[in-house]
Amino acid sequence: MDPNRKRAIRLTVALTAALLLASALIYVSFSAGRDELTASQLLQKAKPGGQYILAGTVENGSIRRIGEITDFRVLSPNRRVAVAVSYTGEVPDPFAQGRAVMVDVTDQGGSFIGEVNSLTTKCPSKYQAASGAIKNTAGIPAGPAVVGS
Repeated sequence: MDPNRKRAIRLTVALTAALLLASALIYVSFSAGRDELTASQLLQKAKPGGQYILAGTVENGSIRRIGEITDFRVLSPNRRVAVAVSYTGEVPDPFAQGRAVMVDVTDQGGSFIGEVNSLTTKCPSKYQAASGAIKNTAGIPAGPAVVGS
């Protein structure tokens, strides 16, 4: 067989394999993830037994610890809707009212149970805005609150 023809066949096979692998990687990347939901989105979409990622801000004055359970409320960005979460597990040191959090929750028929050790937060001192930035008003109600259970 002609060496140029062999090279062309090998190149075609290699490029086809690379294209198939790249397509599989892209498919897995986009189909495997779950979207983060705000409190208002969660209240609209939640179905009993469903698992979701809740993202928002811890409402001021909502944190209560009873033994191993930490109860708190997560606000939507518009600060008008809050969802109560009952969480068991490791609580990160920077966790506090007014902080941005993400937690995996399961809908137990209207009440949301945080999955063990799924709570994450970030310390605002590491992400402080530049001087003259808008003041953080997380947890300060903007109007009448619509509250989930």
